[in-house]
Amino acid sequence: VQLQASGGGLVQAGGSLRLSCAASGRGFSMYAMAWFRQAPGKEREFVAATNWNGDITYYVDSVKGRFTISRDNSRNTLYLQMNSLKPEDTAVYYCASRVVGTTATNGAAYSYWGQGTLVTVSS
Repeated sequence: VQLQASGGGLVQAGGSLRLSCAASGRGFSMYAMAWFRQAPGKEREFVAATNWNGDITYYVDSVKGRFTISRDNSRNTLYLQMNSLKPEDTAVYYCASRVVGTTATNGAAYSYWGQGTLVTVSS
């Protein structure tokens, strides 16, 4: 599985962005997917995850009610809708795929990673 993240950019606080992660290769529709982020000088952090068909989702507390993870298995694409963005959301966002259908919040459980897309939220 190869993953290509896109959709990052510069946005003012309170604004919105939608990240996309296009997957190529076989198995996307069977695998759990997630978004992680890494801010400058900080460790990588779990953001959100979804199981193979999208009916189970998990979020880090800091984004609950603001971010929504979703997937379109017919398009082999994962999304992260980010609303009410805050300066502390500034980071490089990575999509990741497991090789099983159940979710995890630990990055070590994910086998495939995209290249990352930068989100910058100005105050």
